Amino acid sequence: MLDEEPGRKRRRQWVHPIIAQRLQKGQFHTLFNDLRQDPNKFKAYCRMSMEAFDHLLVSLYPDLSFQDTSMRRCISPEQRLIVTLRFLATGNSFASLHFEFLLGISTISGIVCHTCKVIWQRLREAVMPTPKAEDWLRIAEGFYQSAQFPNCIGALDGKHIRVKKPPHSGSRYFNYKQYFSVVLMALADSNYKFVIVDIGAYGSTSDSRIFSASRMGERLQTNQLALPEPSRLPGSAGPPAPFVIVADEGFALSPHMMRPFPRRDLDDRKRIFNYRLTRARRYVECAFGILSSKWRVFMSSIQMNPDNATLVIQACVLLHNFTRIHDASTDADLGLNMTTPVSLDLGRPGRPGTAGLAVREIYADYFCSPEGALSWQLDAIRGRR
Repeated sequence: MLDEEPGRKRRRQWVHPIIAQRLQKGQFHTLFNDLRQDPNKFKAYCRMSMEAFDHLLVSLYPDLSFQDTSMRRCISPEQRLIVTLRFLATGNSFASLHFEFLLGISTISGIVCHTCKVIWQRLREAVMPTPKAEDWLRIAEGFYQSAQFPNCIGALDGKHIRVKKPPHSGSRYFNYKQYFSVVLMALADSNYKFVIVDIGAYGSTSDSRIFSASRMGERLQTNQLALPEPSRLPGSAGPPAPFVIVADEGFALSPHMMRPFPRRDLDDRKRIFNYRLTRARRYVECAFGILSSKWRVFMSSIQMNPDNATLVIQACVLLHNFTRIHDASTDADLGLNMTTPVSLDLGRPGRPGTAGLAVREIYADYFCSPEGALSWQLDAIRGRR
């Protein structure tokens, strides 16, 4: 008989008797077929329709398929995907999912990480491709129709995702909200879809620094985003205006990045610009809200190391876009009321970059001109002084 390794707990059984009943009592084997008989229950369980689920499964199937061995049967691609979707949809711990699906905790952890990685690899080009000039024009048209902000190619913001404190990490992930986090930096369109994302920066870093150091920020600064040439604003005879991203006061002003005027010495013209910018910028905030309400793993701290948490965030971002494409939702379905008054963001005192001042003046003048003014904008700003 071989000696036991010192300090190592002896394994009493190959498979725990409870786990051995997975095929008879596990949630996937007892519930999945019944769910497929009720489309509404299926959508509530998986956070997507059966049609979207089947489409997703076909896309991921080759990478989620494994061979049976003489020792045990492999876990099917359907079950791997269901386990992952339930983790993302509920935020339940691996220990909780262990009792639901009768799979080992380490097995569930491996399934979730692997499936999230496959989702990122397989879906990225399909649901979040690198934008081209014609894509930017389509996005700009959407913002003009929905928010009356012309030449806008996206709304930018960062979302702090709470993660488990990494061992020996010091304060690298410790953010201003007093918890450990990684940042999801995202550019969203007017359909609440993510256009470009950067994930994994430390929560202790400011949004502006994260954006500047990201590939998205570097490509914007070096004119590598294939942006359309500047064009005149609708109905205007003024100078051509560059296509811009709208953001809050945490980002630096530049020719392609618009932020609010600081709150000091605000006249009606500047207040109107801030109001119009906020109407466009809310789309990224709504996108984050939809993301968190659908994939509730974001409602609490993700109990994974930052690298694996990044895989989870990446998968949720793509699944968000995937369901926006395949399960078109109404505003009522999303719990959004787009008729409610917009909260006016007046900005904070700060020193903006000089390069974008002239561009911001072009937009501010346009929003106060007969061609660009909205009939209710004066009432809106005067009601919030």
